[in-house]
Amino acid sequence: MELKKVFFLLAFLSGGLTVLAQMPKPVEDLNKVTDLTLDSLDKVRTARIKPGTSRQGNNPVLFLIGNSTMRNGTLGNGNNGQWGWGYFAQNFFDQKRITVENQALGGTSSRTFYRNLWPEIREALKPGDWVIVSIGHNDNGPYDKGRARASIPGTGTDSMLVNVQVINKGDTTYRKEMIYTYGGYLRRYVADIRAKGANPVLMSLTPKKYRTADGSKLRGDEHKFGHWAEEIARELNVPFVDQNTISTNNLESYSVWKCNYHFFTDNIHTSKFGAELNARSAAEGIAACDHPAIAPLKALLQNVALPVISVDREAGKPVVFLTGDSTVKNTDKEKDGMWGWGAVASEAFDTKKITVVNAAMAGRSLRTFLKEGRWEKVYNSLQKGDYVLIQFGHNDVGAIDSLKERADIMGTADTCHVYKLKSNGQYEVVYSFGWYLRKMIDDTREKGATPILVSLTPRNIWKNGKIERRNDTYGKWYREIAEETGVELIDVHNITADKYDKKGEKKVKAYFNHDHTHSSLKGAKENARSIREGLKKIKSPLAAYVK
Repeated sequence: MELKKVFFLLAFLSGGLTVLAQMPKPVEDLNKVTDLTLDSLDKVRTARIKPGTSRQGNNPVLFLIGNSTMRNGTLGNGNNGQWGWGYFAQNFFDQKRITVENQALGGTSSRTFYRNLWPEIREALKPGDWVIVSIGHNDNGPYDKGRARASIPGTGTDSMLVNVQVINKGDTTYRKEMIYTYGGYLRRYVADIRAKGANPVLMSLTPKKYRTADGSKLRGDEHKFGHWAEEIARELNVPFVDQNTISTNNLESYSVWKCNYHFFTDNIHTSKFGAELNARSAAEGIAACDHPAIAPLKALLQNVALPVISVDREAGKPVVFLTGDSTVKNTDKEKDGMWGWGAVASEAFDTKKITVVNAAMAGRSLRTFLKEGRWEKVYNSLQKGDYVLIQFGHNDVGAIDSLKERADIMGTADTCHVYKLKSNGQYEVVYSFGWYLRKMIDDTREKGATPILVSLTPRNIWKNGKIERRNDTYGKWYREIAEETGVELIDVHNITADKYDKKGEKKVKAYFNHDHTHSSLKGAKENARSIREGLKKIKSPLAAYVK
């Protein structure tokens, strides 16, 4: 039923809490997360740049309006392990032609953002600017007490006057506020944006981690807000981008374990993985939007295509991707230089039957191989029937938050911790050695390819006439993950070490170059042959493609 613009108010004695006739039931707060970001607007204004100050010359600015899923915490810097997608949105726009300002703030609703933060953004708008409005996760709970941030559900033209309870240092006062429907607030944003000659874009909300009873689908009240936003977009002829559907389709295609780590500590706030996914979904949604008004913004997009490795595929030939560090890929040029076994993979594989792609990189650990986007390129390049050999460990030791900042948490526990890096003061969630292996295994299987673990190559360190073995650390962790996941394990560490024990310390010096870790060409060939022997020993399907 349509509500009158102003309800008759029944007040308790001396201006107490107002009781509203016919008050509609607000959206239930399913998040159950207390976000106090908005409680200190002064702190908020010093942490976020002044609206419009990123502008370069006459270039437009893209303003992002949202909540903690777009900008988490006051600083938005991941210091709690949670990230909003607005932090990564700039990666998808040509920053020489447009700047992206993440003006979102955690804890805000369409109502509280419009009241507290929107006026200074509106003032900064110039003709040709763009504004993405994607807000609604917090449009729930009480209208007039507590966080007092709920909007009236739906897209009607209803409004109502409420007395909002304000508690400050134990003292209770009340302020009157006219509140509107969710759609009503979107109409106000759009009208304000257009009045300044800028361009509005409405966007659905990011998905939550709640699942249907059978666990197959994600569900959440954000879907209804997306429908309402789309309805208003049609009504006002505004571009609408369905970020929710794009991200949800991806998350539902993942394993439950993978879907879960796209969130951090709760069911709504994203990890860096989730934030990057949502930022890409926003860019893909803009690219796919066929509304003519969004064409100029689409022209400013970049990096929308998935990063891949260029692979010269031949019909009927699978591809085996090699991942690892300098023991797999080194300079690989001079006869007397340092070599990785991937450069001489023909010692192991019949390249007439299978294509070898050496994606390894010297100096990388599991953590940095992932962090630098190298694994993402392998993942995006995988096709059904391919293979991935995963061999790390030499660089996964040392300081986690200082020096080279590449070490993982030791062991195989499904764990992580937020570290502040000494090099730049930025925050990073670091996982265990075993966690990173699980991720690569899970990602590979998701694509219909076969992951195979490869234990690290031995080092030229001797004790009592025997070469060093690391079976009680990395060897143990490889075995634990192999047993847990059912993945194959090629034990190159011990296969090569057994050969070296027989040859003796003096002869084995020729198999290394520069130090005790890096292989000479002779050592690289020996490790490649160990790959071949290992595959045959475990009777791997990949053994059908070795020499």
